[in-house]
Amino acid sequence: MDNQNEHGDVGALGDDEYAEFMELAAEEGFDLEEVAGDLAAAGHGPLPVLAVVGRPNVGKSTLVNRIIGRREAVVEDKPGVTRDRVNYEANWNGRRFTIVDTGGWEQDVLGIDASVAAQAEFAIQAADAVVFVVDSTVGATDTDEAVVRLLRKSGKPVVLAANKVDGQSGEADAAALWNLGLGEPHAVSSLHGRGTGDLLDAIMAALPEAPAMTFGAGIGGPRRIALIGRPNVGKSSLLNRVAGEHRVVVDKVAGTTRDPVDELIELGGITWKFIDTAGIRRRVHLQEGADYYASLRTAAALTKAEVAVVLIDTTESISVQDTRIITMAVEAGRAVVIAYNKWDQIDEERRYYLEREIEQDLVQVQWAPRVNVSALTGRHMEKLVPAIEAAIAGWETRIPTGRLNAFLGELVAGHPHPIRGGKQPRILFGTQAGTRPPRFVLFASGFLEAGYRRFVERRLREEFGFVGTPIQVSVRVREKRGRNK
Repeated sequence: MDNQNEHGDVGALGDDEYAEFMELAAEEGFDLEEVAGDLAAAGHGPLPVLAVVGRPNVGKSTLVNRIIGRREAVVEDKPGVTRDRVNYEANWNGRRFTIVDTGGWEQDVLGIDASVAAQAEFAIQAADAVVFVVDSTVGATDTDEAVVRLLRKSGKPVVLAANKVDGQSGEADAAALWNLGLGEPHAVSSLHGRGTGDLLDAIMAALPEAPAMTFGAGIGGPRRIALIGRPNVGKSSLLNRVAGEHRVVVDKVAGTTRDPVDELIELGGITWKFIDTAGIRRRVHLQEGADYYASLRTAAALTKAEVAVVLIDTTESISVQDTRIITMAVEAGRAVVIAYNKWDQIDEERRYYLEREIEQDLVQVQWAPRVNVSALTGRHMEKLVPAIEAAIAGWETRIPTGRLNAFLGELVAGHPHPIRGGKQPRILFGTQAGTRPPRFVLFASGFLEAGYRRFVERRLREEFGFVGTPIQVSVRVREKRGRNK
């Protein structure tokens, strides 16, 4: 396409061009729903924001899943599952808006519960309108009354959702919530979908108009960075540090984050999309409830990311769990940066042993950029973006076929494959089949042993760089012909 730039952006698309573009995307194996979403979002200002608030376990996340039409927010039948502000894009009758799921708000709480409540208050301040969810089967509690005072103080438009009204018998319970003084209680069942259409109509009346849907800006969007690692290594602290605010809940209790949290952050004059994920625990199949679904969502967030920043706690020995998480990122084909966090908390002796552990346990990712950081103090945070940019550049590197085959010819001449069974297989020629990550196909006269393939990969890195990216090398052996004729 003539109007395509280096980031994959497209110019203004007419209907025919749009159809042609989607057909091309299908041929190339793209997710058409994601491509259409990227195109739909192109050229817009910010969408109107709707915050969903209420005390714990009233069904906020279930309502969010109902509105966005998929099971995205983590749901479990116990209070306190959602802890951070989590944004999703929603659409109702052609109008798009951002919906923000929040943790349960409680008054006079301490520790992590206070942080969760603060995140809900931040969400109210940043929203254009608020849905206040109340459990109609319980009725208005003292905590609900406190939320009402908070909402009145904010001055934001409020839509009252009387949840868990599963039939006509619950209508009277919902009507009793008129006493909160927030207008009509909209009787809904977020679990079964009852009444959500009328609720969404009321929400649309409270929200400002979204920008018109046009096509014209880039489909690329901000580069997507997933923060991954085992629980309590400091992923949320790192996100807060780069964001310059307390964007997500941080607590010394491991496993604080449950939902992947997306945040647009400007660093070095560039806007990035950082995704804070739940810590990946030792074995997903042994987890229960919210932690199980959180791990699945972390894996899904990794597949949508371009770069995985793997955090390792330097105050503890590198574990099998750390190496498994790195392997997970490599097998997903993501660019990789390794951030050694809590660097300010280790002494010279620990640094010595850490270096030995890295040499022994992380030899398979020597190509990954390394940054020694402290999310708590901000130490060396300025080195994070250059490392990410280097990893992306390596991830997108393409070698011209002529140059690649000249390199392979010199390699085979200088270091031929060992003779096995009286035969010596040779690499005949090769091509780079793709990027993101770089994928090479080598055509050979016989089977190439795994050790020789690793040697080829190592020499490819020495010659062409490929910093911060896994390389996939496959071999196609030339078929023998004429023997059976």
